Amino acid sequence: MSSASALLPTPAQARLYSRHTRPHHEGYIDDWLVAGPRTRAVAPTDFPATDFAAAVARAHWHPDHGLQDPPLEFTPPFADLPKLRWTVVHCREDHFVYGSDFYHTPHYVEYWAYAAVETGADWTGPAALTTNGPVDVWLDDVHVHRGTHFAPQLPQTDSFALSLTAGRHYLLVRFACVGARACPMVMALQLPDCPDLEWLLPTAPQWEDTRSRLDDVFRKAFLRQDVFDRQSDIMIHWPDGEPLATNITMRLERQDGRIYSEQRTEGRKLAATRLGTTYQFPVGEYGVRLMPEALEFYTHGRRVERRFPVYLTGNTEYSRERYGTYAQRRQEALLHAAQQEGSIFPEIAKMELHYWQDVDWEVFHATVDMADSRADCSDFYLVGLLGALIRYGEHEAFPPDLKARLETCILSFRYWMDEPGQDAMCFWTENHQILFHCCELLAGQLYPDATFTNSGLTGAQHQAQGEQRALAWLHKRAQGGFREWDSNTYFEEDVLALTHIADLTLHDELYEMAVVVLDKLFFSLAVNSFRGVFGSTHGRSYAPMLKGSFREATSGLTRMLWGMGIFNDKVLGTVSLACAAGYRLAPVIEAIALDPAPEIWAREQHAGTLEPQWDRETGDWCVNKVTYKTPDYMLASAQDYAPGQSGQQQHIWQATFGPAAVAFVTHPPCLSEDSSHRPNAWHGNVRLPRVAQYKDVLIALYDLGPDDWMGFTHAYFPTYAFDTYYLQGGWAFAQAGDGYLALTASTGLRIMLEGENAYRELRAAGPRTAWIVQMGRRELDGDFRAFRDRVRNLPRTFSDLQVSFESLRGDTFAFDMTGPFRRNGDEVPLAGFPHYDNPYTQTPLNAPSMDIQFQDLLLRLHFR
Repeated sequence: MSSASALLPTPAQARLYSRHTRPHHEGYIDDWLVAGPRTRAVAPTDFPATDFAAAVARAHWHPDHGLQDPPLEFTPPFADLPKLRWTVVHCREDHFVYGSDFYHTPHYVEYWAYAAVETGADWTGPAALTTNGPVDVWLDDVHVHRGTHFAPQLPQTDSFALSLTAGRHYLLVRFACVGARACPMVMALQLPDCPDLEWLLPTAPQWEDTRSRLDDVFRKAFLRQDVFDRQSDIMIHWPDGEPLATNITMRLERQDGRIYSEQRTEGRKLAATRLGTTYQFPVGEYGVRLMPEALEFYTHGRRVERRFPVYLTGNTEYSRERYGTYAQRRQEALLHAAQQEGSIFPEIAKMELHYWQDVDWEVFHATVDMADSRADCSDFYLVGLLGALIRYGEHEAFPPDLKARLETCILSFRYWMDEPGQDAMCFWTENHQILFHCCELLAGQLYPDATFTNSGLTGAQHQAQGEQRALAWLHKRAQGGFREWDSNTYFEEDVLALTHIADLTLHDELYEMAVVVLDKLFFSLAVNSFRGVFGSTHGRSYAPMLKGSFREATSGLTRMLWGMGIFNDKVLGTVSLACAAGYRLAPVIEAIALDPAPEIWAREQHAGTLEPQWDRETGDWCVNKVTYKTPDYMLASAQDYAPGQSGQQQHIWQATFGPAAVAFVTHPPCLSEDSSHRPNAWHGNVRLPRVAQYKDVLIALYDLGPDDWMGFTHAYFPTYAFDTYYLQGGWAFAQAGDGYLALTASTGLRIMLEGENAYRELRAAGPRTAWIVQMGRRELDGDFRAFRDRVRNLPRTFSDLQVSFESLRGDTFAFDMTGPFRRNGDEVPLAGFPHYDNPYTQTPLNAPSMDIQFQDLLLRLHFR
């Protein structure tokens, strides 16, 4: 029980609570005063590795909520944290209060959520509380519930008995988590069947009408896109027939608060507002911020606002066709990278360009600090530090004090999980494995006679160990492929490691195998890309890189290698490739990337065996995938991949027309696009679908399961990126150039007209839904109207998750959750594919070599 009475306001304070009339949904409290995060750094060595999160929570838990005064909007909850303020949070339709973030070093994280509620009658019943981590609840200053669970990704719901008498009550929820890398953190509270439930906001009533009006205006505002290319106007819209009539301020600003554009309505009625054109602003992440007029916001403290995250491509044009020479594109990549900020790789680009006077050495010192603290992702940047030291360390402009710091950092680093130490670094995923091995072999090669203080090994021993480990990794990838297959995120990290090995190792076999795996990786990228878009299925990805290719980490690589794509703010891979004099792309791979063939049908299988010393898992893994590519579109999918199982970051299928014109479907756990949620609104799936594809037809079956939170599957359908679109006869149609898409769902479709993905999201409600995709082309199907007319008349039947569909090509397909995929009655295999089966190579899984041929160009890769 709390010893304080901080939750019970005085009568005068209670009169400040404005009544909120927004209807509740099934008893969820959707409006809160929220304070947080309060974070405390954790020393991992103080806690056992096997019980780390629970031990941290036990050590930091305290029985009192810690508040000294009743919560009131804009006031600080704690005297020692004056910048932390109580803020009104209106939950989205998923009912979650979010505290999710990413912590590169371990932290204990706490949030507080406060609500005043009123009931029309006495009520006793089960309250449902959903969180990712430990939680406490106080009712009228009495502690009534403690939950101690940890749910690392999908949150867990606990029920506890709650009794309310008729009248007003005060609820406080303190929810906590241990952040060590990704830290998904949500809270939802439901009082089901509570009679006449209302809630109030602890905020000044004298501006209740103003707040209500601003809340309504901000809720209705939307952006038709969240990525803006060079010529795009950055526009804020309001619904048709409801122009903005309230005086507000609109800003385009960086995450650190730098303002780049501002517009004020000044009494005008506006259907849309323009904040500028993309080419006017530097490339990177921004926010479009809606807020009251400056006097209201700053002087009167009326700080209600809404923020839309957006990305601007700057003054760089996306390239759909090859241009220039490799040398010219390499120079362009380095110049582009040198203008970026935020990591050592722009500084390395300046070194490679001989812009020594512009190098910011403080960035290097900050990166050394990161590595010294063993923050997660230190391996990414230590590779860059080692490469810079080996390549440029003897240059007269390289600071001697930095060289000394680097030597100390390198000799004390933890190079594998079997070395002493406990921290938040991730060793066991595929990309981290090769990055750590690269760090170890280069560090040992650089200091062969030194004793490394963390391990006690000499540099020569580390070099030999790193070389052996790297070779084992390379042989697995060469013969069996990538577990993080076709990752438009982590292929960049693989390229980072492989280019440094290929360019800097003194070990001949290691050099040769690094080049072989680079060739194979770029071959996969060439076959499974469409005009610079890596629109393949992906073993791991993130939402920003799925919603078009402008933000793909591989886009700069493909632009430099064969002229298609865009240089963006992901420069780690492009700088590493540009600095690697020891690697050049094989001409046959570039020719394949540019191949204008009328039809390419590619099948692949990637497979391997997990080993606990590397993967912290055991068992076999496998994916069978297909890609169908024409001059007008590409359709790709993972066939029958683990249906019904939890899917964290796997991207199962996608239709691609261009850098923004893409479509795919997922089963979301929430509406957040924060990368800490794996899955989140757009990447991954709570439960993986069963998918089958034959060339231009795809069927995806989604069984959401009994504990589904959201109740729908949804398609990313960016209407702004298509030349035209229609919703007709239960189908969603889109045209981009001479390519066509038809998409339907067994439970019906509706387009979202408000929210963060307005005009970019189609939803299909229901726990069991079948989706059908039919692609088309002007060359085969006539104009877009003829395509739509023919598709609407195609025979299709849905019986729960049993689907029958007759395609535009006259084929009849049958598919369900357990049986075979049939075309015209014959079974179409969904598994057991060769490693590669496409027009350029037919290579069995675990073959000793691979021949890649296009016209008179031939490349033979030896895997053993």
